[in-house]
Amino acid sequence: RRLRLVPVAVAVIERRGRYLISRRRASDHLGGYWEFPGGKRRVGEPWEACLKRELREELGITVEPTGRLSPIRFRYTDRQVYLEVFRCRITAGVPTPLGCQEVRWVRTARLRRYRFPPADRELIAMLSTQQLGCGVLARGKRRPRRPSAS
Repeated sequence: RRLRLVPVAVAVIERRGRYLISRRRASDHLGGYWEFPGGKRRVGEPWEACLKRELREELGITVEPTGRLSPIRFRYTDRQVYLEVFRCRITAGVPTPLGCQEVRWVRTARLRRYRFPPADRELIAMLSTQQLGCGVLARGKRRPRRPSAS
């Protein structure tokens, strides 16, 4: 059986050696889990527009993407997620839990203490082993074609 593909834009925001994470609402899919902020991409929506919209809605912040990391694909029993991961910096606002339960700034070494969805484990491993530079493309470079949101 073919699983539904869910395209998700994800922000990796680092400040003074800590990463911004948010806790999903209990009523959401994987409720109570921690995650890197972001959300589902709408059909036809550009990736960066999705990222900015989701962080504005969920955390009340404005961000500027500064690079991309290697995308992550993960298969759950009921869906497949495709994570387009961006390094970002906050340009306006203070992270506030508007569309999530809670937010925290966490040191890399402590990320593994939090319960993250399985799809985020590859990203946490990358951050934990200081391989964040792997997969980052310079701004303006063409990327391989990614799956559409349809």
